[in-house]
Amino acid sequence: MKLLLLLAWPFSLMAQNQTDSLFIRKLADEVLVRGQAYENLRVLCKSVGPRLSGSPGMYKAEAWAEKALQSAGADEVLKQACMVPFWERGAPEKLEIEFVDERGKKVRQRLDAISLGNAVGTGGKPLVAPLMLIKSFEDLEKQGAAVKGKIVVFDNQFDARNINTGKSYGESGLYRRQGPSRAAKYGAVGVLIRSVSGSTDNHPHTGTTTYDSAYAKIPAAAMGLQDAAKVISLLEKGVSITGSYTSQAQMHGYVEGHNIIGIWRGSTNPEQIITVGGHLDSWDPAEGAHDDGAGCVHSIEVLRALKAAGYRPKHTIRIVLFANEENGLRGGTQYAMEAKRLNEQHLFALESDAGGFTPRGFGTTMSAAQLQTLRSWLPLFLPYGVYEFTAGGGGADIGPLNRQLGTPLAGYDPDDQRYFDVHHARSDVFENVHKRELELGALNMAILIYLVDKYGL
Repeated sequence: MKLLLLLAWPFSLMAQNQTDSLFIRKLADEVLVRGQAYENLRVLCKSVGPRLSGSPGMYKAEAWAEKALQSAGADEVLKQACMVPFWERGAPEKLEIEFVDERGKKVRQRLDAISLGNAVGTGGKPLVAPLMLIKSFEDLEKQGAAVKGKIVVFDNQFDARNINTGKSYGESGLYRRQGPSRAAKYGAVGVLIRSVSGSTDNHPHTGTTTYDSAYAKIPAAAMGLQDAAKVISLLEKGVSITGSYTSQAQMHGYVEGHNIIGIWRGSTNPEQIITVGGHLDSWDPAEGAHDDGAGCVHSIEVLRALKAAGYRPKHTIRIVLFANEENGLRGGTQYAMEAKRLNEQHLFALESDAGGFTPRGFGTTMSAAQLQTLRSWLPLFLPYGVYEFTAGGGGADIGPLNRQLGTPLAGYDPDDQRYFDVHHARSDVFENVHKRELELGALNMAILIYLVDKYGL
């Protein structure tokens, strides 16, 4: 069977619909010559900026999104309410260490660190305690009560051996998500981690931590990679270090946020829905340019470019800019709950939440037959940089649609080698997005929506 497929592949290339190729070329000209994604991203980053759930930036972002979708040509723009957590960092964190160097001199150094998202603070007063190095969760279990009264320093290295950096992020990120509670179980009073990144700079990276209600909530922060390497090296040499950490972070409860939904009604089957989206919220240290401003403007551009190219969809296309992906997933959850409650027909959902880098492919959660349909279209994508559709993928915001309704999913997969350099860090700014790469992402998403709408799965 595999041999037959390989032999048939060149003929499938020749048999591609010429009409589709011509329309996609027209769509490419629209996105690459007259595209609005880069300018939309500039306005979002520079006029709105950080937009963490519950913050004033969230409301500014929602207003921007409504206007951007209207300008792109949505038939209607709706606000779908959901309750979102309001966590606030407060004044910049302060982390200092004190130790005696090899010459017997007392050294006091200020380090670059940032509170983990949703973490408790120190009430604005310094938390002072000895630092203790823990190499792994297995090491933590072995050390047990020895961490009592200590600030645990996890040596969660970003594994450089993984070509797929998302795998390294998942592995190292376990210490961000679970580390504070697992250390609190044995009496630790605080946690410091390496930033979940393979970068070479010293920008600390935030991101959500999740507390286990069975244990005390303790302050937790990520150090810049250079500072983390310094601290861990000293601890490995047996140097006794006292840490002093100050944070005003606190949770204020829940406030009303919104998914912003742009609707483009279908011409023949308007009751059947295709969703395209990214998340509107971002972490507070930066502008959220790659995470996920890029995904928002990608999605808006899909609507604008298809309309500008003269396409009329068979099915209703919804552009959804989701609320609260970063520290709660309340927007995506609410969207799926409403879809189920209303008994909506969701044919397909596509998300962009991996940055605005050069196209590589799409990751999917769907049946083998549906994935084979996508792969049969690859010759139409190859001229524009996409060369694979893989099993496994989608996106956090659209994941609930699959779990609630069984909706087939795809996630845009650009090159990921630089993504975690800026992810959740102060360096995630507009200037670090390349215009051409951003536009190519929007184009390939538009091609996929065009083909799914025209031919189905």
